[in-house]
Amino acid sequence: MTIHTAADEYRLATFYFDSKAYSDAARMLEGVLAEEPTNLSVRLLLARSYYHSAQLPRAEAELRRILDAHPAEDYARLMLGRTLERQGRAEEARPHLRLAAAMTGEDG
Repeated sequence: MTIHTAADEYRLATFYFDSKAYSDAARMLEGVLAEEPTNLSVRLLLARSYYHSAQLPRAEAELRRILDAHPAEDYARLMLGRTLERQGRAEEARPHLRLAAAMTGEDG
């Protein structure tokens, strides 16, 4: 019987993500997140997995959870803007994209 730790599951989810098996990565990361709900790396990869597998409402919800806990997380801010854009909500996306650009020093 093989026992998988959260770290093992995260590594496997990363492999799935890198292999572009985004839905598989998301399913695996949901389990890891249940064990480590405050792990920012897990949450970010889960949001990215949702985004790339076109689960945009889930990506948006996860990114908002991240930003509630970590308002200065510029990558999550950028991803939220892109997620909103991809859902046809450009007006809502604009402030997030501007803030992300300001936080990283990029031209917005």
